[in-house]
Amino acid sequence: MSTITRWNPFKSLTAFDPATNFEDLFRGLRPAWRDFDISPEVRIEVSEDDKSYAVKAEIPGVDKKDIEISIEGNEVAISAEVKRETKKKEGEKEIYTDRYYGKVYRAFTLPNDLDSAKADARYDNGVLMLTLPKVAGNGSSRKIAVN
Repeated sequence: MSTITRWNPFKSLTAFDPATNFEDLFRGLRPAWRDFDISPEVRIEVSEDDKSYAVKAEIPGVDKKDIEISIEGNEVAISAEVKRETKKKEGEKEIYTDRYYGKVYRAFTLPNDLDSAKADARYDNGVLMLTLPKVAGNGSSRKIAVN
């Protein structure tokens, strides 16, 4: 049985050759990464019941005060500032890093309008959990504070 894998063209900039020296695998990556603005994805999971939607979004390495959530009608937007530590030990140099810092953003549309006044957001261990109640009438636009 074969498995399905998700291909990301930016993560496979060099072909893997088992005969190549291990250090040579990383030698060509550094200049290539500078040419691309690669930001991590905000991965989400959405579930629904009769009254609301539950959204789980993975945003690791972010402080909850750096997360912004906005709701307008049935559209939800999540953005966050990912910060990087700049402390280095004396005599230490960075050889390779996959860690990202900057702004991440994810927006999506749900089938029903949302009641932004009753929406709730919690952030724990890198996972943002949103409870987004459905509304029968017209919704309003509002930003939500993260608890």
